[in-house]
Amino acid sequence: MAPGGPPSSAPALELRGLEKTYRGGRAALLGVDLQVAPGELVGLLGPNGAGKTTLTKIACGLVHPTGGTVLVDGHPVGTAAARRATGYLAELFRFPDWLTADEVLALHQRLAGSSGGSEERRGRLRDVGLADSGDLRVGAMSKGMQQRLGIAQALLGAPRIVLLDEPTSALDPVGRAIVRELLTALRDRGVGVLLSSHLLGEVERVCDRVAIVVDGRVVADDRPSVLTRAAGVELETDRGVRIVEGAGRDDAPALVAAAVADGERVYGVRVRRSTLEDVYREAVGGATDGGVQRR
Repeated sequence: MAPGGPPSSAPALELRGLEKTYRGGRAALLGVDLQVAPGELVGLLGPNGAGKTTLTKIACGLVHPTGGTVLVDGHPVGTAAARRATGYLAELFRFPDWLTADEVLALHQRLAGSSGGSEERRGRLRDVGLADSGDLRVGAMSKGMQQRLGIAQALLGAPRIVLLDEPTSALDPVGRAIVRELLTALRDRGVGVLLSSHLLGEVERVCDRVAIVVDGRVVADDRPSVLTRAAGVELETDRGVRIVEGAGRDDAPALVAAAVADGERVYGVRVRRSTLEDVYREAVGGATDGGVQRR
C-alpha cells in the first residue's frame, strides 16, 4: 500500500459538541464528542436509529450539522483540504453495472483529485483481494466483490481518515479477513479509521477503541479491555464447578486457599470477564433494536 504523505499532529477526526436535528424536530445527535487519532481504529456501535450513519455522513461532509465542530486532519469539514483527507464508504452504495472495476476506481480518482494513475488503481485492487478483477464489470461481480471494490475506492488518494459504514456486512469469512489485514495496514501507515458496524466480533478483533452511541449520545468510549470488567471467579474442584460472583483476579488466591483449607481438591481457577457484547447490551438498555451480531 502506498505511503500517505507526511504525518500530521492533528487528530484524524475531531467532533466537538456535534448536534443534528432534522425537519420536524427529530434529534439525531445530541452533543457528540469523539476523536480518532492518526493510526487509530475506532469502532462505532449502536442500535438502529442511534445516529451512527448521521454522524458518519456529517464527518465526510454529506450532511450539515445543526451545531458543533467537525475537523478532519485539522481542517473544517467540507473544505477542499478536508475532502482530500477523507475516504468514505457508505452502507448503501451502488456502482454502475456497466463499468469495470478499473473504470470505477478511475472515476473516483478524478473525484478525489488523486494523481496516482493506473499504479494506484492496481494497488488498491490488490489490497482488497481483487488484483485480477480490474477488467471485470460491476454487474458480473458478487455482492462481496462489490463491497471490497467499495473499500478500494475509499482508499484512493492519501486519506487521513477513512470512514467505513458496515464495510464487512456482505463479506464471507475470507473477505472479512482481507479487510482486517487491510485495516491493520492502515493503522501502520498512520491512517485513522472510524468503523461503524453491527458485527461485534469484527470490532473486537481490530479496533483500538469502541464508542457506543445510543439515542444520539456517546454513552461509552474506551478501549475494549477497559470497557469489559471482572465477572466473578470460577473454581473447579472435586465438589464441582462454582462461580464466586463479584470476585476478581486479586481474590483468586484467597479463594483457592479457602477451598483447600476446606478439604477440596482444586483442579482449576479462572477469572471470568464480561464481554464487549455484555457491555453493549447494558449500554443499549431499553433500546428496541440492539442490532448486534456476534459473527
